[in-house]
Amino acid sequence: MDTATLHTDFAGRRGPLFGLALRTAVLTILTLGIYRFWMKTRLRRYYWSSIRPGGLPLEYAGMPLEKLLGFLIAVVFLAFYIGIVNLILMFASFAILHGNVTAYALSFVGVIPVIFYARYRARRYVLARTRWRGIRFGVEPGAWGYALRALWHWLLTLLTLGLYWPRKTFWLEKYRTDRTYFGTQPLVQGGRWTMLIRPFLPLVAGVAGTALLGLAAAGGGLPLLLGLFVTVPLTLYGLAHWNVHAFRRLTNAKTGGPVRFEARPRVWRVLRIYAVGWMLIALAYAALLTLFAVVLGALTAASGSFAAMSPNEIIEAIPRWAAVLLGVAAYFSVFLTYGVLAHVFLRLPIWRHYAETLTIHGADAILPIGQRARDEMERAEGLAEALDLGAAI
Repeated sequence: MDTATLHTDFAGRRGPLFGLALRTAVLTILTLGIYRFWMKTRLRRYYWSSIRPGGLPLEYAGMPLEKLLGFLIAVVFLAFYIGIVNLILMFASFAILHGNVTAYALSFVGVIPVIFYARYRARRYVLARTRWRGIRFGVEPGAWGYALRALWHWLLTLLTLGLYWPRKTFWLEKYRTDRTYFGTQPLVQGGRWTMLIRPFLPLVAGVAGTALLGLAAAGGGLPLLLGLFVTVPLTLYGLAHWNVHAFRRLTNAKTGGPVRFEARPRVWRVLRIYAVGWMLIALAYAALLTLFAVVLGALTAASGSFAAMSPNEIIEAIPRWAAVLLGVAAYFSVFLTYGVLAHVFLRLPIWRHYAETLTIHGADAILPIGQRARDEMERAEGLAEALDLGAAI
């Protein structure tokens, strides 16, 4: 047996995850959102413990209370920004330019670096609470450095109409990876940004083709819109191709001393997961809609035949209390259903595929790695939570 090569297993299953996601989502609704921090903690622990390099699971040691406290601190900061900074900008905009458009624009631009700052801190917190074989991961401080670099690379990307996207992706990933540690062992992002150009080409072709056909149709060439049946699927394929192969090439170029990684996710497998997952979610929503239609029919059955009633009469026939109750139930059911089913049919299969196609080479060099000091991160990922930056998992 080759002890220097570790294959990664994934132990997560749809049934237990469905029960966990459903229970925690219901509790989050019943507590008006307060339980969300406990929900995220429990879901992360499930996902982390399912990933098992060499058969040994990752551990997530984050605590929900530190997430809640970090969120409250972030809300205070954002309240200051919205209440004080925006007030100053609005006053100056009206006094100098006699309008509020400039104030809104400057306010939006001002929050962009905060978004990048929050993303880096969220990554730092999550890795600081992640362990494998009892050894902590960690990320060096550098959130403002990341924010400034992200602003620069995004500006170049916008000025080149997106063509610098591979360059932006590589250099921001290198900044994050080169400041990441497993215990005392630093990670290094190798390679060059030009290695991401080839995976990007199908997406460029799809987007460019769609844009050109749209412009031609606007100029009177409406029959050319039929070409969208080719360019739109090409764009979707190109997006999946980019995400999979960019991850693959960046991962394969990462090292931790003598340790190196090999990722082999497959584009068509990812596309199939998303296609089947979205189809099953759509069927679930169709079943939910049918259920509400049946309930609606039962509430109006005593008022006469549907065939003899107009839509307005059907609505007026429903008791007000029942309409309110049905509306609230429908509202929360939509979000509850999507959140739970997205975990079961989208996130879990994707995590399984990426985990099971990851191999670690040179694993013998992991044994001498020492423990890393605990990174307290008192504010946790509160700013990312407050800005709703997709830090759920």
